[in-house]
Amino acid sequence: MMTSARALFGVAAAGLLLTACGAATSPDMSAMPGHQAMPAGDGLADHADGFRFVPTATVLGSEFRFRIEDAGGRAVTLFEPDQTKLMHFYLIRSDLSGFQHVHPTMAADGTWSAPLAETQPGEYRAYASFIAGGKTAPLVLSQKVTAPGTGTTTPLPPAATTTQVDGYTVTLGGGQLMAGMSRELTVTITRDGKPVDNLQPYLDTYAHLTAFHEGDQAFTHLHPANGPALSFEAKLPKAGQWRLFIQFQTDGTLHTAAVTIAVG
Repeated sequence: MMTSARALFGVAAAGLLLTACGAATSPDMSAMPGHQAMPAGDGLADHADGFRFVPTATVLGSEFRFRIEDAGGRAVTLFEPDQTKLMHFYLIRSDLSGFQHVHPTMAADGTWSAPLAETQPGEYRAYASFIAGGKTAPLVLSQKVTAPGTGTTTPLPPAATTTQVDGYTVTLGGGQLMAGMSRELTVTITRDGKPVDNLQPYLDTYAHLTAFHEGDQAFTHLHPANGPALSFEAKLPKAGQWRLFIQFQTDGTLHTAAVTIAVG
């Protein structure tokens, strides 16, 4: 599936109906086509659909290198763009802190290199999200990895409907989410009590929401499907606590807001 990066216009009081990452955009976002399929699986397997996620090392450093291999152990080098990138790499600590979302580069031999920010000691899970093999939805594979040293566990913040980042207030709405059921989830972004009207497209969409399940670190990635009066849909596969990382861009700066929600 091919995507295109096009200039979009600002949003006031962004209420977000969320769907799986991978939907295409158009200049008139209100004419957005129907929702695309969710990423395959919950992201907890290291192999699926004839592909395997193979890190070159499982100890984290300043760069994480890996390959996607086919069923014969050969490196895959042909990928389709998903939200303008051929590969999305995610990292999360076992306590759901230390979130990173980066876009690796691939060498000619199929080895991907993902630059990492500093990581605190502890156990992590690394995820690769990509489209290959004629598929139309992203496949998400993962491996457990470690950052060397002795660290302490950060308690998961309690469930909330609002959080702040970089002077912005991010507020969730839409009512109780239920496992396995599509429900509306709204996200309103304000600054100094006023709706933000200068959201910029980031990776061909107004926002990215990456969610991880407490305990097993199951993965879901969501993004806006239409606009400019955005209304979005969310479907989380499991009950329990989920840590949400909402990424949005203003004035060329990427912001990442984190909030915990409880799914019934």
